[in-house]
Amino acid sequence: MNAEIIAVGSELLTPQRVDTNSLWLTDQLNALGVEVTAKTIVGDHRERLAEAVRAACARSELVILTGGLGPTEDDVTRDAVAAALDRTQQFRQDICDAIDQRFRRSNRVMAEINKRQAFVLEGAEALPNPNGTAPGQWVQDGGRAVVLLPGPPNEMQPLFVKECLPRLQRMLPPQVIRTRSYRVALMAESEVDQRIAPVYTKYANPATTILAAAGDIQIHLRARCAAEADAESLLAEVGGQIEALLGDWIYSRNLDPLEVVIGCALRARSQTLSVAESCTGGLLAQRITSVPGASDYFLGGFLTYSNRMKTELLGVPEDLLREHTAVSEPVAEAMARGARLRTGSTYALSVTGIAGPGGATEAIPVGAVFAGLAGPQTCRIRRAHFLGDRDRVRALASQLALDMLRRELAGL
Repeated sequence: MNAEIIAVGSELLTPQRVDTNSLWLTDQLNALGVEVTAKTIVGDHRERLAEAVRAACARSELVILTGGLGPTEDDVTRDAVAAALDRTQQFRQDICDAIDQRFRRSNRVMAEINKRQAFVLEGAEALPNPNGTAPGQWVQDGGRAVVLLPGPPNEMQPLFVKECLPRLQRMLPPQVIRTRSYRVALMAESEVDQRIAPVYTKYANPATTILAAAGDIQIHLRARCAAEADAESLLAEVGGQIEALLGDWIYSRNLDPLEVVIGCALRARSQTLSVAESCTGGLLAQRITSVPGASDYFLGGFLTYSNRMKTELLGVPEDLLREHTAVSEPVAEAMARGARLRTGSTYALSVTGIAGPGGATEAIPVGAVFAGLAGPQTCRIRRAHFLGDRDRVRALASQLALDMLRRELAGL
């Protein structure tokens, strides 16, 4: 079974509101082995919504709508679905009485317009909503189900769990969805795809998705089978081949970011870390300390944006800065060594570069970055030239430094 979700409400088409209902419903449906193939947001417009429902019903066996079941004129979901399915609506006195009683319990009088919420599509099952005035509706239409749910999450979620999940479990064939994911650092999306496409393109199941961010590629495998063992076998078959092709470029198999991976490795070794930052302006330390429990291994850092601070706080020699400039391999090394010496940490990371848009020279362009790693037995420096705006260069620079430490800790 495939499903589509339609979120109803003009407010969801503005930058102030986000459709979180679809995310929650997708998680619930995936746990049942149901793949969500499309999500649509439609404003409070009867004709447009009816058109969206017709299109969804033509493609999918399950269509779920959230929102638009209130009592006001802009709550158009009941009317639109009735039009799309060519069904009448019937007034239910028992539902109207239940709404009236809800108001009475709060010492309020039900407004006349609330009676609109007591109309149910012809042939639909009304789904009780103990947390609000709008009941849900379950409509069987040929071989598909169309479900109307209220928009507020505190109403929608318990209603779905109590009323919809049991119905879906009864009608669904045995099926499960299982996933496997990888994260790859500092490899271009095109290069990742070039390596692994000969593998994943041979398989319709599992399906493969590649997502790209600055210096970080995610590979997601999704297998859907009748039995969990079959799904896991498919994931192992395809995943094993992908792992062989990418090797140590893979840094995570559970979607943990680099800062979590290096934190776990440091904690396991009872080792510590400090940082010295210039162009990243504290971003490296922010990523490290975003992990709960980072105080177990992170001692602190130095934000040395000026040459004077590099000299006074980290002991970078002035003549080194004059000879090589702040954005250079020798200075990156001196920063890392200085941070390690002053904190007593096992390892220290440094970053210096030109994030832009200004500050470039003929020898050092915008996007030039040097990252340093000082450890008990070695000091390594990596130079990179990143393309993109200031935020992208800074993000990539922090990723470069963290991946250096990840590789050092893994003995790569």
